[in-house]
Amino acid sequence: MKDRHDFILANTALIAPPHVPEIRLHLADEAHELWHRTEAELEAIGLEPPFWAFAWAGGQGLARYVLDHPETVAGKRVVDFATGSGLVAIAAMKAGAASVLASDIDPFCAAAVALNAAANDVTVATTDRDLVGETPICDVLLAGDVFYDRAFAERLVPWLRDLAAAGITVLVGDPGRAYLPRERLTGLARYEVPVTRILEDADVKRTRVWQFV
Repeated sequence: MKDRHDFILANTALIAPPHVPEIRLHLADEAHELWHRTEAELEAIGLEPPFWAFAWAGGQGLARYVLDHPETVAGKRVVDFATGSGLVAIAAMKAGAASVLASDIDPFCAAAVALNAAANDVTVATTDRDLVGETPICDVLLAGDVFYDRAFAERLVPWLRDLAAAGITVLVGDPGRAYLPRERLTGLARYEVPVTRILEDADVKRTRVWQFV
């Protein structure tokens, strides 16, 4: 874990995402070598694509929604699925969640979340277990930017459907990813989220927060 902490600190800076300025995260930017490395170069050094090093549009939108509507999570047990940097998990804690479990199978995410939670004076538990198919002990499940891949979306949809049917509030933040299951979603909010063109091929992404039904 210490090696991962050291790697993150060496390759990121403490930055406030533009749509969620209340929160600071250890993120990569143009000044860091990590930003410029290709996927092949990352693979050569044994590193998965560092999704944890960027504040993606769906996560920023979902974090904004949680902060602006604290009643969504206040006093509740929350799971932030595919947490990445931990942005949404941190927002939930700042909004008064009773507890937050940040879940991500990337082994670097636990270190990233720990550093980012500490930078924001909150405590967030982490797990690298694949939760898909399980019924986590929570009242609310948050998921930002998860419908980017067809196979992954095909796994997620029946799982999220079952969680919603079991009474868990499932909220999704998404900037129009290709495999978003719109027929199962009720819109809650719209945002114009500033993003980095090198990541999203745009300067602003129209991002929505949805409830999965």
